Amino acid sequence: MQHIPEPLQRRIQEFVDVRRDLHAHPELGLKEIRTSDMIAAKLSRWGYEVTRGLACTGLVAQLKRGSGTKRLGLRADMDALPIQETTGLAHASRHEGVMHACGHDGHCTMLLAAAQHLAEHGRFSGTLNLIFQPAEEHPGGARLMIEDGLFERFPCDAIFAMHNMPGIDQGQLVFFDGPAAASSDDVTIIVRGTGGHGAMPHKSNDPIVAAASIVLGLQSIVSRNVDPRKAAVITVGAFNAGTANNVIPSQATLELSVRALDREVRDLLERRIRSLAQAQADSFGLQAEVVYKRDYPVLVNTRPETDFARQVGLDLMGADRVVLQGEPMTGSEDFAFLLDHCPGSYLLIGNGAGQGSCMVHNPGYDFNDDNIGVGAAFWCLLAERFLQP
Repeated sequence: MQHIPEPLQRRIQEFVDVRRDLHAHPELGLKEIRTSDMIAAKLSRWGYEVTRGLACTGLVAQLKRGSGTKRLGLRADMDALPIQETTGLAHASRHEGVMHACGHDGHCTMLLAAAQHLAEHGRFSGTLNLIFQPAEEHPGGARLMIEDGLFERFPCDAIFAMHNMPGIDQGQLVFFDGPAAASSDDVTIIVRGTGGHGAMPHKSNDPIVAAASIVLGLQSIVSRNVDPRKAAVITVGAFNAGTANNVIPSQATLELSVRALDREVRDLLERRIRSLAQAQADSFGLQAEVVYKRDYPVLVNTRPETDFARQVGLDLMGADRVVLQGEPMTGSEDFAFLLDHCPGSYLLIGNGAGQGSCMVHNPGYDFNDDNIGVGAAFWCLLAERFLQP
């Protein structure tokens, strides 16, 4: 049932070339200078009023039509990852150690293709805000754009974003009511003791033993403090202490990644991690300092906007190409910051399943160009319905 407007279909190859050019020239977060320049030039040429400089390289392209008062925001992320590409493709990254390993080149291209079609053929009345955001991977460009006055300067009644996902059939659309992606917090636990000779441990106060006890204790938080019907993750990704086998160090450091799909669970995890770390260290006669950095919040879609987007997907693709309610992801996404300020919805588009499907954040990944037409057609239909005259 997939229906791509004929004028859009005729220009797909043009946008495939755009996508591959973006892929060949990836740029890290807040350094997307060439990417931003290219996008701004195209949008200006198509008649959009382009405002640049939000969060360094971010931009908003606005198109107003008719007397409609509704305001729609569509967001695409622009940044690449610090990964060395191994695809061997003709359009592979030309920048050493940097590649579009998450498909943001494709996200930008889908929105650009929609922007061109809506400028030339779109039937709508109201304000269309196209948000090209830097630094989704790090340090959170959505938050930075908000701090730069995104919603004060470009108010939106609703905002939407789409992300590709390998392992799902190409072009299939996946929607989520409520939580869609987890919060992500970074935690450092510093255990301080008294160093000494490894042959005389009784004359020291060993922070490694206390830190090891903290690692084990942390495993009980999800299993014994979190409602088993709710998801949470505590991962100790680094344990750093000591330089020699016969020296007891004076300090041990743990680095944690903490995730939740519920805001109250997120608060609970912080309380328990702080309490457990300090209590465990105290039981060994040591001190623990907990440095807790709240990063991306839980991404929570609002129901009316999700219902609206879901119906657009059904009408465009048919029921056999739409997942009405997907399983929430424990990965994180900084679109959550935008949803904390504006109603909206985040959806997935399948990048392909089967043996040839490579997961994002992998050096062998590439965006599926067959999604350019599907994604652009979805944005066009959603925009025209949301801003219907």
